[in-house]
Amino acid sequence: MDRLSNTVRPYAWGSTTAIPELLGIAPTGEPQAEMWMGAHPGAPSLLTRITGTGEAGSEQPLTDVIAADPERELGRATVEKFGPRLPFLLKLLAAGAPLSLQVHPDLAQAKRGYEDEERRSVPIDAPHRTYKDANHKPELICALTPFAGLCGFRRPTEAAEAMAALGVDSLKPYVDLLGAHPEEAALREVLTAILGADPAEMAETVNLAAAAAERLGGAHAPYARIAHHFPGDPGVIAAMLLNYVELQPGEALFLGAGVPHAYLDGLGVEIMANSDNVLRCGLTPKHIDVPELLRIVRFEATEPGVLRPESSPSGEELYETPVDEFRLSRFDLSPGAAPVDLTRDTPQILLCTGGAPKAGELDLAPGASVFVPSGEKVEVSGTGTLFRATVVA
Repeated sequence: MDRLSNTVRPYAWGSTTAIPELLGIAPTGEPQAEMWMGAHPGAPSLLTRITGTGEAGSEQPLTDVIAADPERELGRATVEKFGPRLPFLLKLLAAGAPLSLQVHPDLAQAKRGYEDEERRSVPIDAPHRTYKDANHKPELICALTPFAGLCGFRRPTEAAEAMAALGVDSLKPYVDLLGAHPEEAALREVLTAILGADPAEMAETVNLAAAAAERLGGAHAPYARIAHHFPGDPGVIAAMLLNYVELQPGEALFLGAGVPHAYLDGLGVEIMANSDNVLRCGLTPKHIDVPELLRIVRFEATEPGVLRPESSPSGEELYETPVDEFRLSRFDLSPGAAPVDLTRDTPQILLCTGGAPKAGELDLAPGASVFVPSGEKVEVSGTGTLFRATVVA
């Protein structure tokens, strides 16, 4: 197995303290939003592989290691199912401010959208480009600290009550729409109206709604906090259509295709299919493709579906999801317990989030991670918490 050196992305919404505190290093004062572990071409992990003679080779990206011998690193079944690439990306995600309100396409939508933009020669780095690749992007976030987010539409009547309580006259048309149509039509019409509103009028509505939410507090307080970061943004009103959820450490959310969501605050372990396809609804200065967004969003009220891990006799606690590109589980290792064999015929990344466990002969500290090639023998021992990322193949 190989110890990984990982890139921390300094996105503006990132916490300045959460990742440094986990790693046990001094904060720089700059946001540190995500630490990427995997083989995403934008920031692949680096490793220094020990040669057959016991000497350390040169540092190289995990992308290059996999490309040199995909079947050895990933296993034949993984390559046959997903192609010669690691199909997931593992992250530490530290939100100090809301991320953009967004949805992800399903696999068929991603392929169709990518092929269309390629055919129209839209540059891959163009700010108005929607589909960066032909893959879907299901994802799972597991809280390491209390973690707040928005996930899926709530019932239109609940959204109408929340808006009406603010007492803002310009919200009344949305309140009326939410109460006058079948569920799907109500949600579609209101989101369309919010995103299509005159920007100056919407900014005034948002500012009035934020002031009222600040006065009311309680269940309205999250929207005042969102508006503090994004004054005048229509996404503040769109956020009121969604379920607000607070995860406790160890709890998780799965985000499937078409489900609008946004992470608001907290530190977590995130895993996703290896894709960059995001359609934004608000809380962002970036491009919003409203027609395509409205084709992708699933306009149905859902419960957030908080996940808690299922335990097995081996001590593995698995977060069940309906996708094969990733499989996330957790081990809480106790002092004096026998080593746990994690050998699998699939590639793995192990991430330590607490304590001082060992993976084979490698000592791990919080934030440390290793890549385990398919079929390589690996045992974990010691004391601490390890997350295991792999695939279903």
